[in-house]
Amino acid sequence: MNPKDNNVGIISKVSGPLIVAKNMQHVKMYDVVRVSEKRLIGEVIELRGDRASIQVYEETAGIGPGEPVYPTDEPLSVELGPGLIEGIFDGIQRPLNVIYDQSGDLIPLGVDVPRLDRNRIWEFKSVAKVNDEVIGGDVLGTVEETNAVLHKVMVPPHIKGKVTYIYDGEAKIEDVIAKILTDDNQEIELTMIQKWPVRRGRPYRKKLAPSQPMVTGQRVIDTLFPIAKGGIAAIPGPFGSGKTVVQHQLAKWADADIIVYIGCGERGNEMTDVLNEFPRLHDPRTGEALMKRTVLIANTSNMPVAAREASIYTGITIAEYYRDMGYKVAVMADSTSRWAEALREMSGRLEEMPGEEGYPAYLGSRLAEFYERAGYVETLGSKPVAGAITAIGAVSPPGGDTSEPVSQATLRIVKVYWGLSSQLAYRRHFPAIDWLRSYSLYEEDLTEYYDSDVHKDWSKQVQEAKEILQEEAKLEEIVRLVGVDSLEYHDRLILECAQSIREDFLHQIAFDEVDTYTSLNKQYYMLRAILTWYHKSQEALKNNVSFNQLINMKILEQIGRMKYIKEDEFEERSKEIFKQLEEEFISLSGGEDNYA
Repeated sequence: MNPKDNNVGIISKVSGPLIVAKNMQHVKMYDVVRVSEKRLIGEVIELRGDRASIQVYEETAGIGPGEPVYPTDEPLSVELGPGLIEGIFDGIQRPLNVIYDQSGDLIPLGVDVPRLDRNRIWEFKSVAKVNDEVIGGDVLGTVEETNAVLHKVMVPPHIKGKVTYIYDGEAKIEDVIAKILTDDNQEIELTMIQKWPVRRGRPYRKKLAPSQPMVTGQRVIDTLFPIAKGGIAAIPGPFGSGKTVVQHQLAKWADADIIVYIGCGERGNEMTDVLNEFPRLHDPRTGEALMKRTVLIANTSNMPVAAREASIYTGITIAEYYRDMGYKVAVMADSTSRWAEALREMSGRLEEMPGEEGYPAYLGSRLAEFYERAGYVETLGSKPVAGAITAIGAVSPPGGDTSEPVSQATLRIVKVYWGLSSQLAYRRHFPAIDWLRSYSLYEEDLTEYYDSDVHKDWSKQVQEAKEILQEEAKLEEIVRLVGVDSLEYHDRLILECAQSIREDFLHQIAFDEVDTYTSLNKQYYMLRAILTWYHKSQEALKNNVSFNQLINMKILEQIGRMKYIKEDEFEERSKEIFKQLEEEFISLSGGEDNYA
């Protein structure tokens, strides 16, 4: 293109990642442009007359006024198709492993590589037949993307017609695998690739009410503050409180078919740990490596700030694509605070009126746009299925102050709040989720599932555990003032029980081979053992059994070590523990069972 062409813009101002160009009257909001002869990728974020403000997703050093801006007349989009799983992409879906093979450690300016591998051959197995009437969302065929994921190649949304050609066999993603004659007699050729604008949610038939938990294997989450499939949650916490480890645990163990992990402005060494660890992690669902059902978006803090803003839209769009296949997808965004900082920087360069703490006035609506794209939905297609996206965003408030704008805007949107505590982290209690500040608004929706599918008194037991922990907080105030000896034995038993709940149940070691994951059944019986000891001890006190005898019972050590019993041995071992519990209380009472 010639810079003198009418539809080629000219740079008039460069301010870091923000470029202002004139002669841009032909472009639209959120169109992608190529900046200068280096062909840097940029996106139009503001239009004023013939001037466009462009956020550039690459380093702008060396760019100056007078250089050309080439429009593409397309919005920022991602390529959707086989090859996404096991992929490691940057914030605008450039494959980092491919760029590394070509250029080494640093991403060269203006690099333009295909988002998905054009040369890889896939085995396409057709499902549709010639003369079938199809609509958007119908499955044309399948590809075994990995051993863990069957990729369904679908009719793109808004396309409807009759299949006139269907392919079966080996093909590359750009090969034509189907032809569809639309109602207005246009024949559309379809490949395995779909392109979709990242800022526009993919359509679905209708949203469904959440009714099942996304089991994570983390006891404090599953038991006290559960999240539903299709739910949205936030993990706010100060530096060093374990946000990233919690998200890694959820990515490894959550009851989801596909994991999309978005490292949004995180430290490079943390993202490196993820990239090194995930390919080695054993996936308990499939027996394969966890990467066999994972997509990684890596956008570290030293990468251009504008790409950070795009990364969460790239991740959620990929998640929506797999949701449309009927999969349950978990999206981990780490962290939305860094994303909000990118918004603030771009807003400042645009000279917009700042809101609270310098964040733009539209911070809340942008956060809502992201989180509201999660959900449990009925998909498109003539045979709709249920798919879900569960979105979990980490928030990194400065100094752990959750009254700051990003935390507050997030809390107005999400329904689960796992508040991390620096005090718990300093005491080496992990996960450091504060049981007094956290909450889940899905509890009522999930009560029926837990009480019918796990155990009939699950919710009653959980409520009692929460009450004991709250009562402990009140009693600790008294203890700080006048000492523990001033309490009645009844209250001291509450403190002992709360300590057992905290240390033996809520405390969980992510790096222990057995304790890293706990099934719902095991969670129920672990908590039941603690509460059974508590109930029997209260009864024993009334029958004049000494307090010291109760807190020095041998069974307490075994209850404390229940977390380390392997899942396949747990049923048998737990029966022995409950039997010994009964026998020890009978011996305390002098041979009579008064506490059943």
